[in-house]
Amino acid sequence: MDTAQRYEFFAEYEAGGHSPCYENWCHEIACDKGVLGLIEQLPPEKRQPNLVLGAARYLGVEPSDYRSFRNWLTDHWTHVVEVALRRRTQTNEPGRTAVLLPVLTQIPGPLSLIEVGASAGLCLYPDRYSYRYDDEVNIDPTDGVSTVVLPCTTSGNPPLPARLPTVTSRVGVDVNPLDVNDPDDVRWLECLVWPEQHHRLRRLRAAVAIARFDAPRLVVGDLLDSVAELVDAAPSATTVVVFGSAVLSYLAPDARRVFESTVRVLDCRWIANEGTGVIESVAARLPEPLGGSRGRFVVSLDGQPLAYAGAHGQTLDWINQTDQGTK
Repeated sequence: MDTAQRYEFFAEYEAGGHSPCYENWCHEIACDKGVLGLIEQLPPEKRQPNLVLGAARYLGVEPSDYRSFRNWLTDHWTHVVEVALRRRTQTNEPGRTAVLLPVLTQIPGPLSLIEVGASAGLCLYPDRYSYRYDDEVNIDPTDGVSTVVLPCTTSGNPPLPARLPTVTSRVGVDVNPLDVNDPDDVRWLECLVWPEQHHRLRRLRAAVAIARFDAPRLVVGDLLDSVAELVDAAPSATTVVVFGSAVLSYLAPDARRVFESTVRVLDCRWIANEGTGVIESVAARLPEPLGGSRGRFVVSLDGQPLAYAGAHGQTLDWINQTDQGTK
């Protein structure tokens, strides 16, 4: 899709119903040839709405009507470009662990977690957070309610666990890992949280505090080049789980296929939480056309789709396995 379509899609299927500010701005940008022309001066991989708008917020823009935002953006465009070129879209949403947890707890432990596209590594702590499924099922760490409490609405009777998994090792790989002890990195993470979503900002800050107390090992590297070495180096007598959320969409289709073929032959389990059409083999097994699931993610285990999920872990819709398609 072109830049205008990309912003319209983001407005309708991603920000729609979640951030009125971003929904309005992106609807307007999609029709604004002047602003589209500015955005198209950026390299293609730097034109994403989350990155451009996050850069603007990093520089101080406040939620406003579109005209005010447009005036600010054109006045500060040179600085927005500088931030967009220096930074990446590295949303680190701890809420996504709520849709990973029912899959993780089906895997025999103890677990060695390896996250690809880890950002600051906040999703490497599924055992340190508290979960509230449908306001009915409460799951907490053994030492009590966590400072990070993650609500999730479910359907389809997912296998909700009675307890959290045992995690003995947590490693993340990213081409540019973010440091929870670096105030500038943390501020960038905060700017990637959408306006109006104060609950996400609060839990991000609480998750950062947990990571500061017990930092994960974050490796600088390309996931294609690093995953095999990290799996081989994982502690013995553990089940290695490679996982990632919203990371493969940033790879070219050929690179996604290479990653899938690589991880499928390693001695590990593989959990993916990606957009519905990102992994071709997973998309082929979905029970409904992709058009009916726009804006949602698919949670899969070893290439088998298990559930649709909200992009930030707010919903989990378990798939009836008898309804799935075939390759």
